[in-house]
Amino acid sequence: MNNFRNFLQLVWFAIKGKEQDYTTLGIKRSIILLAIPMILEMLMESLFAIVDIFFVGKLGSNALATVGLTESVLMIVYAVGMGISIAATAMVSRRVGEKNYTEAGSITFQLMVTGLLLALLMGGVATYFASDLLTLMGATPEVVRTGVTYTQIIFAGNAAILMLFLVNGAFRGAGQPHLAMRALWIANGTNIILDPLLIFGLENIEGLGLAGAAWATTIGRSLGVVYQLYHLFNGKHLLKISRENLVLSVMVMWRILRLSAGGVGQYLIDSASWIFLTRLIAEFGSNTLAGYTIAFRVIIFTLLPAWGLSSAAATLVGQNLGAQKAKRAELAVWLTARYNMIFMAVVTLSFILFGRYVSDFFSNDEEVIHIATQALQIITLGYIFFGLGMVMVQAFNGAGDTRTPAFINIGVLWLLEIPLAYFLAIYFGLGATGVFIAIAFCHSFHALVTGWLFRRGRWKQVKV
Repeated sequence: MNNFRNFLQLVWFAIKGKEQDYTTLGIKRSIILLAIPMILEMLMESLFAIVDIFFVGKLGSNALATVGLTESVLMIVYAVGMGISIAATAMVSRRVGEKNYTEAGSITFQLMVTGLLLALLMGGVATYFASDLLTLMGATPEVVRTGVTYTQIIFAGNAAILMLFLVNGAFRGAGQPHLAMRALWIANGTNIILDPLLIFGLENIEGLGLAGAAWATTIGRSLGVVYQLYHLFNGKHLLKISRENLVLSVMVMWRILRLSAGGVGQYLIDSASWIFLTRLIAEFGSNTLAGYTIAFRVIIFTLLPAWGLSSAAATLVGQNLGAQKAKRAELAVWLTARYNMIFMAVVTLSFILFGRYVSDFFSNDEEVIHIATQALQIITLGYIFFGLGMVMVQAFNGAGDTRTPAFINIGVLWLLEIPLAYFLAIYFGLGATGVFIAIAFCHSFHALVTGWLFRRGRWKQVKV
């Protein structure tokens, strides 16, 4: 009873947020204090995905297909955001481990400038070619007609997406995951409230339909960014941006881009593989694509908390390497991996037993429900191994070794997963089922390769 009470007290401390020295604090205590806010942050992101698809699902299969196709292309923006976020966590955590807080603030400012410039470039191009991108992804003329406005709004607001990613990465690196958690709570909480209001309207106020979902998302994320900026500039935290940090440095920006390249590469490779798989799924009709979109959102719902737990490993690796404590960093990674694999095993069992009931919640179409259920039950068969791989990838990234996961992604996700999915789906006639089998197998294999390379220990020598 006392142990449970102590655990709840520790969870409350984690949510409340208190800056700690994670290079001296007990490893188990450090994992809990870092992971709880990160898991809650990701749970809110997951809830946003589920709520969003729930309301959009009320608009029909074409609306679901639009969201699925837009999300697939938007994965490129996510890739850039996550890549820069990796650099933020690695560089900021290393400087915090060294107790060089001024340099940490300067790096964060350069990260923000770099991210904003990239967001403007990508957002402008994607917004202009929105209808062409939907067509390229296999959308029917009807889907393009009804969904292009949604896609344009989402692409135009991508700056908020990037800023949320990279500033939260800096917060995590500094050991301030509670701030990252609250920023995402504000962003996605606002979206959840605005979604039904802007989509369906209120009393005499007419709703905006699918475009309302895009506006709800953009407004919510923008408010989250405002919260981030307040805490970066108020001077009350270890990680802060003061007047002395507001100087552009080409050298620092180059270091960020060089380190981000591997991280961006990781997620671009991953995103490109998902885009191909979505395009392949689209060959089997809008109902199949709608079912896949539902399953993908539900899978994200369970993967994001696991990524939150994995992110604790990145912070602990970066800070402990900065403090010259490589052995402590390695122990933290293996302990985090154990926790994550247990969580993923529970999720796998849940989807095998209740996948049909989950799918039924989001659609009334029997074919859509069948596809979504099948996707959930097959893809999650690889979850236990995936739980290991997620932590290992985050450990590499926290150490600043972003190239190793990128090369693994090329080998497994491009050279193995894409051909395997195509042959199983088309050549062997398994359809969407073949794609689901390829995903489960390849992500399990990916985890085993990543774990093997982590054991070799070269990540300990990386300089950031």
